[in-house]
Order: sequence, then structure tokens, then C-alpha cells
Amino acid sequence: QVQVAESGGGSVQSGGSLRLSCASSGAIYRVNDMGWYRQAPGKQRELVATITNGGRTTYSDSVKGRFVISRDTASNTAFLQMNSLKPEDTAVYYCKVQARVGPLDYHGSDYWGLGSQVTVSA
Repeated sequence: QVQVAESGGGSVQSGGSLRLSCASSGAIYRVNDMGWYRQAPGKQRELVATITNGGRTTYSDSVKGRFVISRDTASNTAFLQMNSLKPEDTAVYYCKVQARVGPLDYHGSDYWGLGSQVTVSA
């Protein structure tokens, strides 16, 4: 019903930058919150940043001041600009989209992408 696809990952040296994109498509009536999460090897998935459809943002303490989340409401796309990257930012980054598939889908559901690898070398 709803497809989510991340892009823009890759390898970068410490101090570098990357920009991730998250495109959502399919039977979307309305997208509510969009968010980025990450999972490093051997660790649990953790929240990185979220943005509401009104543009309100939240960040984890570990990325605050370095990462910026944004979205294009018209295309249901979210972005994560990652600056001053550190080796500890190495992880698979996942996009989560909270979306409604129709006017009677009052609560909506969460839809996840398959992830994009980000590797930061020292």
C-alpha cells in the first residue's frame, strides 16, 4: 500500500557530510510524522530525528546541532542533512513514515524503508 525508500547513504571520512532522502509513495491519503532511525551493528534501533507535517522537529542528543531533518510535504519526501559526521554515526539509517491510506484510516500506520548504510571512517 505504502512504499518507503531511502537513498543517499555511502562512505565518508570523519567530519564529512551526507544527505539522506526518504521517498514515500503508493496509496497515501495523508502523511503525518516522518522520522529517521538508525541501527548500528549489535545495537538496538534508535531515534535520530522526527518531523511533523507542520514542520516541528525533534532530535536525539547525539545528533543535535549536527543533523537537520526537513521535508517536502507536496512530494511526501523527507531529508536528513548530516554534517560533522563521526565514526559513531556509522549505522543503517531507516526512514519511518506515519501515513493514512484513506479518510476512514483515522489512526494511520507506520511504514518503514529497507534502510541505507552510512559508514564514517576515522
